[in-house]
Amino acid sequence: MIKKVSGAKLKTVLIAVAFVVVCFAAPAAGQLFGGPGQWYRELNKPSFTPPGWLFGPVWTLLYICMGLAAWLIWRKIGFRRGVLPLSLFALQLILNAVWTPLFFGLQSPLLAFVDIVALWMALTLTTICFFRVSRTAGWLLVPYLAWSTFAAVLNFTICRMNL
Repeated sequence: MIKKVSGAKLKTVLIAVAFVVVCFAAPAAGQLFGGPGQWYRELNKPSFTPPGWLFGPVWTLLYICMGLAAWLIWRKIGFRRGVLPLSLFALQLILNAVWTPLFFGLQSPLLAFVDIVALWMALTLTTICFFRVSRTAGWLLVPYLAWSTFAAVLNFTICRMNL
């Protein structure tokens, strides 16, 4: 027997999907300004640079977790009470979207590094705020914070190796 889904449950699921879609919009917008190309292939990169094929699966998982984390905050306290954590979330998402055009579009690892440091700070604050509202939402951001930390080290190292 097929169980009927209530309008409220459907709305909640659709909002969860919307949060995830918004997270995927950040890299989509960034890709409009270029991605890895010949310039990137010719850069000196450290030995710990992940293979290119790894970025897609990692970011897919991270964006899903990010969207679900933001949705959990919205579900628990709404937009009005969640203005600080959700605004910080939006800020870090914008900084995330800006990184690709800076690094690949402008071919500026230095500007991208400045951006990723700002992203890391905004993400750290977002994670703290999320933990205060929902431990699950906070934990959903921890892999993203870890990956962003690694990415900042990688970005910094690429800057140093290509000065």
